[in-house]
Amino acid sequence: MIVDGMDFGELCNEFECISSPLVESSARQLVRDILELREGNRALGTYTVSVKYKDPVRSFTGREKYKRPLWITGALDNPSVTVQEMVMLSTSVLSIKWTIQGKPKSILASIGGDLIIRVNSQFTLNQISGQVIEHEEFWDLSSSSFIAQAFFWTSRRLFATIEAGKDLADGAKDMSTRFSPKQENPEVYPDPSGDPTKFFQRDDGFQRDVYQIALFLAVLYFVVQFLRTTL
Repeated sequence: MIVDGMDFGELCNEFECISSPLVESSARQLVRDILELREGNRALGTYTVSVKYKDPVRSFTGREKYKRPLWITGALDNPSVTVQEMVMLSTSVLSIKWTIQGKPKSILASIGGDLIIRVNSQFTLNQISGQVIEHEEFWDLSSSSFIAQAFFWTSRRLFATIEAGKDLADGAKDMSTRFSPKQENPEVYPDPSGDPTKFFQRDDGFQRDVYQIALFLAVLYFVVQFLRTTL
């Protein structure tokens, strides 16, 4: 695997001498995920269950959220990724500097040329398990035009707002599942008329509707908050 003309193994040669083999293995996997823009099929085992993520507009806890679609693939046409640097800042902190480049899918924003984002991803890893416990990203858009930068911040904040709405909906669903009474077979219950030979199947449509309404209200709330802060 080549990273900006440098052999992948060459980037990792110093890892073992300053960190553990498991950290080295995780570092290699993290770079692969970045280069391949993996979404949905990331190596989730690289992250702890309660990993904490943070960037300038969004934060969350939990590796399951890494399964969701990426902003990059939804906002840019044929995005390309290159990695410039991968270095251990300490025995447990890994820094990967990489660049995303692509044309905005918005016709208006595309007038400003390609969007170029220089990303500094910092991962704090558990030295025993090699798993990521914290992930923080820093963005530099100075190589992009004003129009491209405006597109980035607008679309990225909207994306973060929608994702936050999903977080609320997932949280409500988890709470409902946690506090709902356990039943041997929740899908079937006896006929209330008293006939023991007759059973009815429960309709879960109402519960699904509740979740959908909750998701809609959450997204609407965050959109309103976003508009209030930007207008």
